[in-house]
Amino acid sequence: MKHFLCCLSFLLIVIRLSAQPHLAIHPIQLPEDIAYYDNQYSSLYIAHDSLYLMSESRLEDNAEAFLSSASLNDLKKAVDDSMYHTPFIKIPIYNLDIVRTKMNSEGQSYEGLEAMVIKNNTVYLSIETATPSDYCYLIKGHLENNKINIDTSKLFKLAKPMDNAGQHIYNAGYEALEIIKDKLYAFFEYNYFPAHNNVICIDTSLSKAAETKPINKWPFRITDVSNVPHKNYMIGINFFYNGEGKDEIYRVPTGDTANFPLTQGATGFRSYCRLIKITFNGKIFFSKPFITLPDLYWGYNWEGLAAYNSGFFIINDKYTPHRPYRTTLSYLEIKND
Repeated sequence: MKHFLCCLSFLLIVIRLSAQPHLAIHPIQLPEDIAYYDNQYSSLYIAHDSLYLMSESRLEDNAEAFLSSASLNDLKKAVDDSMYHTPFIKIPIYNLDIVRTKMNSEGQSYEGLEAMVIKNNTVYLSIETATPSDYCYLIKGHLENNKINIDTSKLFKLAKPMDNAGQHIYNAGYEALEIIKDKLYAFFEYNYFPAHNNVICIDTSLSKAAETKPINKWPFRITDVSNVPHKNYMIGINFFYNGEGKDEIYRVPTGDTANFPLTQGATGFRSYCRLIKITFNGKIFFSKPFITLPDLYWGYNWEGLAAYNSGFFIINDKYTPHRPYRTTLSYLEIKND
C-alpha cells in the first residue's frame, strides 16, 4: 500500500508538471535610455495599440516622473526578430510634485508610483508610501499629446492592512491595479494574513467610498496583474524575494507544504517567481498557480505584466541577479501544445 501511494504521488506530480503550458521567452532589445536601471519600471499596461511602461518616478531621489511607450506593431517585430530595436516615446507626468507635497502635509511619505491602469485617456496610478505611513494613494491624470496632467484634486486614500499586532507590513503597498466592468481593483502586495485578505474596489470617479472584496490567502508578493483579453480571469506575478531582515515577513512557515519548498535551494532560501491565475465571481477573488518561470528568471524583481496575444510582456523594476543592474523586458509566449 505504501509503495502504491508513493507511485500515485509521483504520478500526480508528473501529471501536474506536464499540464503546465510550455513557455517560450523572447527578450526585447531596449534602447540604452530605456534599459537604464534607475528608471525602475514598476507596471505595464496596454492601451491605444501601445505598451506603456511606468517608471516608479521616485521624486525623493530627484528622478523624473514619466511613462515610456512603444507601439505593439514594433514590439511584435521585436518578438519575431531579437535584433530589432524598438523605438520608444517618453511621456512626462506633470503635477506629481504637487501630489507629493499634499501627501507630506497629511503626514504620509511618498515613495514612488507602483501600478497603472489606462482607460481611454485617463491614467490611474497607485502611490506607495514608506512603511510607517497609514495610507497609500490612488490618483488619476489626463493623457493627451504624449503628456499626462495629474488631477491634484483627486487623492484617494487606500488604507494599509495591518497584522495582528497592529503593525504595517514592511515595504508593502498596492502593487497592482486592474479594471473590471468599469470599477478599479487595487491589489495589496501582501495577502498572507490569517484572515481578511482583501482587494479594494474603487469607483473610477475616485469620489465614492471604497468597497472590499475578499481574496483567498496567498503567499509571497503579488506585484502586478493583467486582464487576459476574451477570458474571464487575470494573470498575476507572484514573486518571492530571498531577503533577510524585515523582508522575512514574506517567508512562509515550514507547515505550508505547498509553498515552503518553493523557497528552498541547496543552501537555504532562494528567490522564486511564478504566474498565477486570478478569477473573480463578483463576490470573491480566487488565486491558483498558473506557470512557473524558468529558474534563471527567479532572481529578477519582476514588477510589471501585460497580457498580449498568447502571452505576456514582463518587466523588472531594477534588480537582477547580475551587475550592473539593467531593465529587462521580455515577452512570455504561452504554448499549450
